[in-house]
Amino acid sequence: MIPRYTLPEMGAIWDEQNKLRNWLKVEVAVAEAWAELGKVRKEAVEKIKEKVKPFLEGEKEFDVKRINEIEAVTNHDVIAFLTYIREVVGEEAKYLHFGMTSSDMLDTAFALQIKQAGELLLKDIQRVMEAIKRRAFEHKYTVMIGRTHGIHAEPITFGLKLAIWYDEMRRNYERLKAATERAAVGKISGAVGTFANIDPKVEEMTCERLGLSYAKASNQVVQRDRHAEFLAAMALTASSIEKFGTEIRHLQRTEVREVEEPFRKGQKGSSAMPHKRNPILSE
Repeated sequence: MIPRYTLPEMGAIWDEQNKLRNWLKVEVAVAEAWAELGKVRKEAVEKIKEKVKPFLEGEKEFDVKRINEIEAVTNHDVIAFLTYIREVVGEEAKYLHFGMTSSDMLDTAFALQIKQAGELLLKDIQRVMEAIKRRAFEHKYTVMIGRTHGIHAEPITFGLKLAIWYDEMRRNYERLKAATERAAVGKISGAVGTFANIDPKVEEMTCERLGLSYAKASNQVVQRDRHAEFLAAMALTASSIEKFGTEIRHLQRTEVREVEEPFRKGQKGSSAMPHKRNPILSE
């Protein structure tokens, strides 16, 4: 992600360390499920958990350089990661990835990241809604001109305009919430999704441990319409924010001057024109 345009909280979700942490969470959860079903020794899984605990809790970082060195030889990212974990864990690491194909881990870990990102965005949308609602009631009786085709029409209130924005953001919230839930889906069904090498109960137990739903049917991968819907919901939300920003920018124009962004003490609008109070937040 481009640091300049990324908030720290969101950047932390999509950085390399968190990606690998989620990979490890999936591998450990699957091993725990196998142990619960009596197919893997519980003592071995406990040893694995003890040795990887600092990574899972963020107390220790993965050695990305070492993983890349291994991948340069294997030319396979998942095998490189598992080889590195074996170096950390030791003999017990043989119980990781048992019965799995790479996409089992990759897609399920990706679902964790989507869930983390979606939950963060939903909290932000709630904050936006609260701010709009507060201002809508504040300006319930603030009269302004209503426009159609950009031309003066009939009087409205600024509170009405904000109420419309609030209702639009409510729909965005509902869409993104539903899309996040549909994208937060794991799959531990083995190569081409046939469960030939893995018990379906492992999938259910693993996803439950991770706070995910599981795909009712899958092949080698979780079906990508889930991810497309998540992206579409984010795009619709972004288009609403663009609309609000464009409207505020228009209403702040010198010829209109009905709404104005905050302008802090000491803030400057132009290096050449001291009278400028540009709508930089909306832009």
